[in-house]
Amino acid sequence: MNIQQNIKKIGISLFALGCFSQMQAQQDPQYTQYMYNTNMVNPAYAGSRGTLNVFGMYRTQWVGLEGAPKTANVSVSTPLGDSGLGLGVNFTNDRLGAMDENNISVDLAYTIDLNDDYKLAFGIKTTANLLNVDYTKLNIHNPTDPNSQENIKNKFNPNIGAGLYMYSDKAYLGVSVPNFLTTDRYDDNDITTMRQKMHFYLMGGYVFDLSRDVLFKPAALVKAVSGAPLQVDLTANFLLYEKFTLGAAYRLDASVSALAGFQVNDNLFVGYSYDFETTKLRNYNSGSHEIFMRFELFNRRSTINAPRFF
Repeated sequence: MNIQQNIKKIGISLFALGCFSQMQAQQDPQYTQYMYNTNMVNPAYAGSRGTLNVFGMYRTQWVGLEGAPKTANVSVSTPLGDSGLGLGVNFTNDRLGAMDENNISVDLAYTIDLNDDYKLAFGIKTTANLLNVDYTKLNIHNPTDPNSQENIKNKFNPNIGAGLYMYSDKAYLGVSVPNFLTTDRYDDNDITTMRQKMHFYLMGGYVFDLSRDVLFKPAALVKAVSGAPLQVDLTANFLLYEKFTLGAAYRLDASVSALAGFQVNDNLFVGYSYDFETTKLRNYNSGSHEIFMRFELFNRRSTINAPRFF
């Protein structure tokens, strides 16, 4: 085995073990194309597009690095008639090293009109988390460590969150906490394997009409959690001829990204992004890939001439 392979194995083992210790770190999955996946972090987004919205995403991070994160997400959301209510159901599978985590959440949102242009939605999220950890996948330095004596199988933890989402046809601003409860994912004989902390999200974006056929949308997502550095994502997307989306993104002190999307027809939108790592970790992986598909039915927003950009 060459030196580079040894470095990879050592690095991922330390990284994975760190995730299962009592270290405070950014724990929620990260997404580059967050503007299309808003309901994952803000329940008030449910039903805001005025359609039955089916969304699927797959992200593979740090390709080539053994045990690196892989995340799959499927969600469905819809307005509930003319009641002002919106409903969303989300499923996420997140794999990292020895950890395999499943989250199932249900969102309920209620929207009011602020004026002729802006609406304000209030949302709540309930979540069921199932955690699996297979310690045989790790190189354990101390085999007698009580943390690694018994695998974790479908350890259940409930949670609840909330969010606010203000939006119009041209802009949006949201703040949310998807999980209010600080939970110990596994606690046996006072040994905590993984502690889930409260995450705060602030997001916003605006659409500028540069011409009849070109729209420009800058957007930002700020994530904060106790004990971890503030994470800031900045994105700039262009919508061309109501069909093609091209853009770039920057994650503070972490990565730069290229984004692309295509409106296949009135109902189907597909997209892809590639992240290039800007930290020293770039020496041991070939970047991150993210693909998604959004399918919409029963459009209630017939008065809008152009597709909404978020």
